[in-house]
Amino acid sequence: MKLTSAAFEPNRDIPSAYTADGANRPPPLAWDDPPPGTQSFALIVDDPDAPDPRAPKMTWVHWVLYNLPAGLRALPEGGQLPAGAREGINDWKRPGYGGPSPPVGQHRYVFKLFALGTELPDLGLPAKAALERAMEGHVLARAELVGTYQKPR
Repeated sequence: MKLTSAAFEPNRDIPSAYTADGANRPPPLAWDDPPPGTQSFALIVDDPDAPDPRAPKMTWVHWVLYNLPAGLRALPEGGQLPAGAREGINDWKRPGYGGPSPPVGQHRYVFKLFALGTELPDLGLPAKAALERAMEGHVLARAELVGTYQKPR
């Protein structure tokens, strides 16, 4: 399974339109080749370099999605979710996408897609850790896409 974006190449800069310095909307994402038996997908976007990439202290969560339909192969720019898809909460304590906004330096933003062998029950608005617990034993495959961003000077 491979995860890509038409907005940026792997390990390259995320355009500012997809950051808190721009329109703060999710970039388009696409994937292919999920394994047989995939019943749904989950997506977690986080920043392992917070607050300072020279001395990271935490991973900051930007987006939590689950129960993306098994037949889905893309999320359009802006993150319009298909019927049945659910959002969790990010580290701003709200559902939805929160674009990159690093306080210092260039950070990595990791888009992690999980193919699951089940559709998860309604978890309400789970944080990343709650979603990861619910996915335990159900992950059939995983794909990652890393983008970088540094505030303009």
